[in-house]
Amino acid sequence: MSKKRTVFAGSGCAIITPFTNTGVNYEVLDELVEFQITNGTDAIIVAGTTGEASTMDDREHLSVIERVVKKADGRVPVVAGTGSNDSRHGAALSREAEKLGADALLHVTPYYNKATQSGLIEHFTLMADSVSIPIILYNVPSRTGCAIAPATLDKLADHPNIAAIKEAGGNIAVTAKMMALCRDRIDFYSGNDDMNVAICSLGGKGTVSVLANVAPRQSHEMIAKCLAGDYEAAAKIQLDALELIDALFCEVNPIPVKTAMRLMGYDAGPLRLPLSEMSENSLNVLKTAMKNYGLIK
Repeated sequence: MSKKRTVFAGSGCAIITPFTNTGVNYEVLDELVEFQITNGTDAIIVAGTTGEASTMDDREHLSVIERVVKKADGRVPVVAGTGSNDSRHGAALSREAEKLGADALLHVTPYYNKATQSGLIEHFTLMADSVSIPIILYNVPSRTGCAIAPATLDKLADHPNIAAIKEAGGNIAVTAKMMALCRDRIDFYSGNDDMNVAICSLGGKGTVSVLANVAPRQSHEMIAKCLAGDYEAAAKIQLDALELIDALFCEVNPIPVKTAMRLMGYDAGPLRLPLSEMSENSLNVLKTAMKNYGLIK
């Protein structure tokens, strides 16, 4: 089988969605996309977990994808989150996102109702068959309760439209097994900022990053060093950011990162229930890490 096209190589920002009390703040969304592109981000991932997609109805969800595609204007790839635990719904959203100009789609494993491994194969095959743009699978069992097994990924890697996986299982040994089985049939992206360099060192193409929201230039440089084979320099960037990375996950994502964007002066707006504002202790942890990293005074 011929090598599939790489969706992007580098740092992809899992961008937040700035809400108002009644909808989406599209002007601030434009500002955030421009901030990312200006500072070297290699791709924008919109309407994912960090973008609070699970609290948007389809109209709003698709309007956010459309706005980011328009603002990016072909300067970087736009990957649209269209995953669902209802396969028919996920396929329908995917077709609409393709019509809106998304370059690729991000599909999380089904949550709540979950699936067997054979069910995952059927689900992701349906997603990939529904569109002509590439699919990036998203493995994050800590959130979904449903993990893609290495043998399952090995089978899915043969599909011509399944191009990559965002791997956020948190176990580098399992990730390595996946990579050993799949080799160059699909690309791997780190889904955990604290594992970026480790996954890239095994052949990963980059990261889908929460950190990039607040530190896009540093996240880009980290992965650029990896792709150039300078892992010593890349490791330094990651280790220097480790306190901040930990703080960005001291409460459920995207609570800390959205709070951090506000602290940096962006009108990121409110979180949507069931996500709530940070506790005072967590907020102090975040502020300290941001000060130490030089993001705020």
